[in-house]
Amino acid sequence: MVALPDLRRLSSDLGALGAILRQPAMWTPHARMIARKLPMIVKGLKMIGKTDKTEVLSIGTLIEQNAKNFPDGAAILYEDRRITHRELDALTNQWASWLAARGVAKGDVVSVLIDNRPEALIVIGGIVKLGAIAAVINTKQRGRVLQHSLAVAKAKLHLVGDELWDAFEEVRGAIGAPGRDAVGWVREHARAATPATARDAATEVAAAAATRPAALDDVRLGDPCFYIYTSGTTGLPKASIMSHNRWIKAAGAFGMSAMALGPDDVLYLSLPLYHNNALTVAWASASAGGAAIAIRRKFSASAFWDDCRKYGATAFVYIGELCRYLLNQAPRPGDRDHKVRRICGNGLRPDIWKTFKERFGIDEVYEFYAASEGNVAFVNLLNLDCTVGLCPAPFALVAYDVDRDEPIRGADGHLRRVGRGEVGLLIAEVSERYAFDGYTDKAASEKKLLRDVFVPGDCWFNSGDLLRDQGFRHAQFIDRVGDTFRWKGENVSTNEVAEACNGFAQVAESTVYGVQVPGTDGRCGMAALVLRCPVDQFDLVGFARHIQDQLPAYAQPLFLRVRPELEVTGTFKQVKGDLKKQGFDPALVDEPLYVMPPKSTRYEPLTPELFQAITTSAIAF
Repeated sequence: MVALPDLRRLSSDLGALGAILRQPAMWTPHARMIARKLPMIVKGLKMIGKTDKTEVLSIGTLIEQNAKNFPDGAAILYEDRRITHRELDALTNQWASWLAARGVAKGDVVSVLIDNRPEALIVIGGIVKLGAIAAVINTKQRGRVLQHSLAVAKAKLHLVGDELWDAFEEVRGAIGAPGRDAVGWVREHARAATPATARDAATEVAAAAATRPAALDDVRLGDPCFYIYTSGTTGLPKASIMSHNRWIKAAGAFGMSAMALGPDDVLYLSLPLYHNNALTVAWASASAGGAAIAIRRKFSASAFWDDCRKYGATAFVYIGELCRYLLNQAPRPGDRDHKVRRICGNGLRPDIWKTFKERFGIDEVYEFYAASEGNVAFVNLLNLDCTVGLCPAPFALVAYDVDRDEPIRGADGHLRRVGRGEVGLLIAEVSERYAFDGYTDKAASEKKLLRDVFVPGDCWFNSGDLLRDQGFRHAQFIDRVGDTFRWKGENVSTNEVAEACNGFAQVAESTVYGVQVPGTDGRCGMAALVLRCPVDQFDLVGFARHIQDQLPAYAQPLFLRVRPELEVTGTFKQVKGDLKKQGFDPALVDEPLYVMPPKSTRYEPLTPELFQAITTSAIAF
């Protein structure tokens, strides 16, 4: 029986759909797009809808299928190299043969520490064809963090690129000093000398048999394939478990139903392969229809479109602020001189969405929402603007207490759903069909679960993200719960404040965080700005006026910090930890600081004297 609140929600959603259908100018282009892609959408939905996790279907299956269907088509493009689907299948088989000879079998873990180059995908392909698990290590990690990531993987064998050998050697003793036979060195440069403490894996693999591994017949949809590590921006990284099931569903959702990639397409990838947007979204999307994936070693905003032209890219995958970095480049006559017309990713913020599409001639944006460890995903399949799209899985947006950092339970002990237009914590029901793979750390996995949410005994995944209910099962990403602060009794999204800051012409980018002011409740906003102009030319008066026009008083950043650049992770996530710790203390910050004092409408330099008055509450906020 359907509950009354659910009937009301359904009625409201149908009303919203009716309003859309009464505007042909809005829905007709989307209807035409769907009609054009219908055969691929049908294929994609079949892949997404698979529920039998014992089915023999995996990443290796698609590699084999593409070798059979498009043997001479490009599978990987890198610099001046072109690897066909037939070659990729053979190379992954050789790696599988070599790994099996080293004792690697189904369920074993092999760590992979290789930079963005074809060998990374080839090695991983060989690992997963055996039903083993590739622990894909963040190549930017060093020292204690790298040691931790390698240790938690509990790998039977380590595969290390020669470009990262020194980083591995630095922590080798701390992870148990694996012997020569447990470490494979993956050559990049022909003249590089093989370390005495590792096997020359690439040379040995070249002599291995390229026959199909028999183990592939026992690799099933529900089996794990990767460990993907969290960014570690708060604490040490955690290894989330990815399955073939989720990779295959990504192929159906992003590669087929959304971008509809085929053998004539090229997907450009400048994201690091240790990130799920690269390893799962991009690789699966290209593999779904036999498209090529063009890999760049490291993202470059200035070379991005040149690369797209060089490879004939028709699509790309983005994350975080990548699109903003491209938009911040000086306009060029050839900004639309490329074949890219569809893109897929997450983090394209509403303040630049339409501008980005217009400047670079992008027709289709398939923004999505997903978490590596989660069981829920939204995809903008209808190519609507400024939304992460819809989600077929059971989910809810529930009321959240920012101060207590927890969802709000009512008198009955259960959570409350928010209404359309409201912001709530995203949670997703855990079931056999929508399983929670979690982390290798069982305790960390349990912390992500909520129980007795709506009825006794139910279990839901806590995403840790705040989304806005847009109706008709659509949502808009707002912020991480840790990035939301409360000031003057109101919840403030750091992302929404940053979007307002970025809308000022002299601001290239910004990051926003809450800071504690003595004698006050909650935290007020502080913005770190990267300017397009010298700091002495920054129009503080104009910026204050812009902020006041864009934001309510409680959301306006009261403190400003001007920086030459913002610190980000390898996947463009802004790092705010040190900024929060330093706050607005001139003794800790050797960069320009400004404050908007109470009852003032202008920013002024934050001097040590003014700081003293604020911290002693002589000036009360």
